[in-house]
Amino acid sequence: MSEQWAHQQQSSPLQTERGSTRIEDNVVAKIAGIAGQEVEGVQMGGGTARAIGGFLDSVTGGGGETRGVAVEVGEVEAAIDLTMAVEYGKPIPQVSEAVRRNVINRIENLTGLQITHVNITVNDVLLPEERPQLERQREVEQQAQQQGQRVR
Repeated sequence: MSEQWAHQQQSSPLQTERGSTRIEDNVVAKIAGIAGQEVEGVQMGGGTARAIGGFLDSVTGGGGETRGVAVEVGEVEAAIDLTMAVEYGKPIPQVSEAVRRNVINRIENLTGLQITHVNITVNDVLLPEERPQLERQREVEQQAQQQGQRVR
């Protein structure tokens, strides 16, 4: 096992002879949430979390990027658990796999961490009448992100 760890240390872009880089849980969670949301027909958090989270975000001004995301981040690896709703009529296995691939790709490319697994729980189905709410929520989140980038 120590041989495997030594190999990971040598092959990780986060561990070099000049020092190490630590990626915090909230960074990985935010990337995972955004990557999951990039897949069409997905709402991260789903169900009650969506309603409560939307209300809390409107009060606190927080972003919903990490809603429905739990992560465990080590020195060179990370594990992700996602909870989401899928739009009615979309095939859940294919949507889940698209989310999984996108989350792994984004996190590995942006952070250098190796993803050990992405577990997905689908806890709700988005109905057609909820679609305008979903689109409005995405617009508000995008506007908030753009404003946040301008401030920096």
